[in-house]
Amino acid sequence: MQYQLIEDFISLKNICEHYSKTSVLAIDTEFVRTRTLYPRLGLLQVFDGEQLALIDPIAITDLSPFWQLLTNENITKVLHACSEDLEVFLTSGNCKPVNLIDSQIMMSFLGHGLSIGYAAMVEYFTDIKLDKSESRTDWTKRPLSLNQLNYASADVEHLFKIYPKLVTKIEQAGWFSYAKQETQLLIDRKFTSIDEDQLYRQVKLAWRLNSKQLNVLQHLAKWRYQQAKSRDLPLGFVVKEHTMMAVASHNPANLSAMSKLDGAEVLDIRHKGKAMLSVLMQASHDSEADYPQKIQRLDEYPGYKQTFKNVKTFINSVSEKHNLAIENLASKKQINQFLIWYFDLNEAKKVSVDTGIYPDIITTWRNELFGINLQEFADKGFKF
Repeated sequence: MQYQLIEDFISLKNICEHYSKTSVLAIDTEFVRTRTLYPRLGLLQVFDGEQLALIDPIAITDLSPFWQLLTNENITKVLHACSEDLEVFLTSGNCKPVNLIDSQIMMSFLGHGLSIGYAAMVEYFTDIKLDKSESRTDWTKRPLSLNQLNYASADVEHLFKIYPKLVTKIEQAGWFSYAKQETQLLIDRKFTSIDEDQLYRQVKLAWRLNSKQLNVLQHLAKWRYQQAKSRDLPLGFVVKEHTMMAVASHNPANLSAMSKLDGAEVLDIRHKGKAMLSVLMQASHDSEADYPQKIQRLDEYPGYKQTFKNVKTFINSVSEKHNLAIENLASKKQINQFLIWYFDLNEAKKVSVDTGIYPDIITTWRNELFGINLQEFADKGFKF
């Protein structure tokens, strides 16, 4: 397939004006994310069935014509496994796409599992085996090789051609609107602002800490994230999670005491020890009334195991009735998310009201298909 390499703003503007008149675009991104918090965009690929463009975001600093395409509601944008692409759109352009559909999600509703790769999808529809040898390449280095450019163009060429077949199959199955809603749920989740004061809840063993220790951890987790953002570093490159846990657990008064903590990384203490002591000092000024409450664990809730089993059985019956894989309906994480909300652990219902974010099971298509009935089942004590 012939492609056009776009390396200047005028060419970008012209090709995007051409694309603005189409109804469907296949889109992909290439990026690097090895030692950074944010993905570093290396290439944008776009195809409308006529012109295939490879847009160089390193040569072009102003990508506004492309961002305008993403927000054009008259154009359907098709991407495969778009989760990380969405992060690219957010961090590189602060651009929330509209009218976007994920072909991986479409495939999942057709019984191909939740994570079918692009190459496997192409082979399923076309019997073509794609060359994936460039998948681990550094897309930010210039010049790009001919192999890289050919590889990148194939990612949208086949996607555009497959999309109509996918639409036909999923419309026949009756799941197209649900696939659209599931894609939108993913988009909304990616573009929900991070509440830095709640990051401590994501630390794996935070439930072990008391309220005072959690207050320290809350400060440390927020500080670490702000450091990672300002320096564009992975969180673990700032301070390891187990170091934060050790420091929050013991609240050391000085570097000497900090360096003796079990579980604390020596390099973390050496490079960030003084900064963490400042964070501890800041936390010490908080009123006890403002400390976070001790985290309640779902698996310690009375009857949790049997309740989970009953909910799984309930959802399995929905799966069989509608001939839809149970993993499409609800993962273990999503069931637990619902149970935490239903039992109102850690003020989950108040958090939902404050943030507008409710468990997946009781929103959009899942609520329509089985969420309302599940809540009625819950009100009966999760008993058949």
